[in-house]
Amino acid sequence: MKIYIAGISGTGMGPLALMAHSAGLTVFGSDLAGGPVTNELVNRGIQICLGAQDGEFLKARVKNDGVDWFVHTSALPENSPELLMAEKLKLKISKRDELISYLVKKLKLKMVAVAGTHGKTTTSAMIVWGAQRMGMSISYLVGTTLPFGEAGHYEPKSEYFVYEADEYDRNFLHYKPWLAVIPTISYDHPDIYPTVEDYQVAFEQFEGQSKQVLHGGETEAGLTLSGEARRFDATLAIDALEMILPKPKGLPGAEKRRHKKLVEIMNDFPGVGRRFEQVSEGYYSDYAHHPEEVAATVKIALEEAHQRGLKGVVAVYEPHQNTRQVDVIDGYTEAFDGLHKLYWVPTYLTREDPKVKVLVPEDYIERLTNKKIAEAAELSDDLAEKLKDWHKKGYLVLLMSAGPADAWIRKLVYAGNQETAVNPTIALPRDAAAE
Repeated sequence: MKIYIAGISGTGMGPLALMAHSAGLTVFGSDLAGGPVTNELVNRGIQICLGAQDGEFLKARVKNDGVDWFVHTSALPENSPELLMAEKLKLKISKRDELISYLVKKLKLKMVAVAGTHGKTTTSAMIVWGAQRMGMSISYLVGTTLPFGEAGHYEPKSEYFVYEADEYDRNFLHYKPWLAVIPTISYDHPDIYPTVEDYQVAFEQFEGQSKQVLHGGETEAGLTLSGEARRFDATLAIDALEMILPKPKGLPGAEKRRHKKLVEIMNDFPGVGRRFEQVSEGYYSDYAHHPEEVAATVKIALEEAHQRGLKGVVAVYEPHQNTRQVDVIDGYTEAFDGLHKLYWVPTYLTREDPKVKVLVPEDYIERLTNKKIAEAAELSDDLAEKLKDWHKKGYLVLLMSAGPADAWIRKLVYAGNQETAVNPTIALPRDAAAE
């Protein structure tokens, strides 16, 4: 089976490409630009082309190598030249869910689907981390980079497949998991779910088509990770692991000893990319872009700063998608409480409704309970110098963004001496790639 993935550098499609390659499929792909997993793809020997997706690379792969299946991201427009080329070449065309279902069936895997508004990336990664540390073979797809493995992987001896199931575009409703793990549910993605009820009904349907469902409960007392949100996710990961790990054998008390070991393993969890990730000493980047995620991340940062003896936390926040923000703006009122300083930069605009007024930083700041600590800002040299100054004074610097601000902060802390995201030389040049 030979597949072509459009949008292959994204955190949804990239891990899928890696898993498919691990499972023995031949994989090609394209994207407008490199992303977090591009290095992993190239290191695997997967042919990719970065740049204008005009269909020429796809056409060349079909002619020279043969392609059976064109898989594309939900973000690919209907008039995309690549999609039109795939139709012209009469390729099988689908979004990622059909390929994932194919792999699960072909490889005879039991799906452990982690779904929810917040916490699904971290919880998924924690389950994988725990399984690996316990010596268990596990296959998985996690929507970010991992410091302890690839973002997506198939392990031939595995029985279970851990999947970060995204509710966007109702993707998670295409599966019937062996186990559904749900950290939290709160309204999001108004462009897909017009009302809160629509969102809740989708999760009810997801739970109804899952064989078993696991919700979070009381947080494990033995966990020492910074932040209640991470301790909550770790507790849920431990509960999931105790369902998929083989029953312990041995003397009485074996289950208690294994539970204690799992707690110790979670306390050593190294984190994941873009989830309170320390990009440099004292500088952290997080994907939070929803009020509840923001509030949880701020609490994690405050605990971390306290444990490290720092003076406090200075944050930069870049909201994501104006269409989402107009529905959740009132949720920010107390989300930043405890910060020493907050810089609010303009919203990263994607998939927008042109009829909706674009909010500006001042619109948000006036609603905050601690508005005196906040000021509107731009991702500029001036802001960079201010953050460096706060860092020198002993403050933890936190960026929260699902957009380009992440690359900006990495460029700041690496000061141009180290690649910040993707090495621009790793992708095949367009002309060479099409040969």
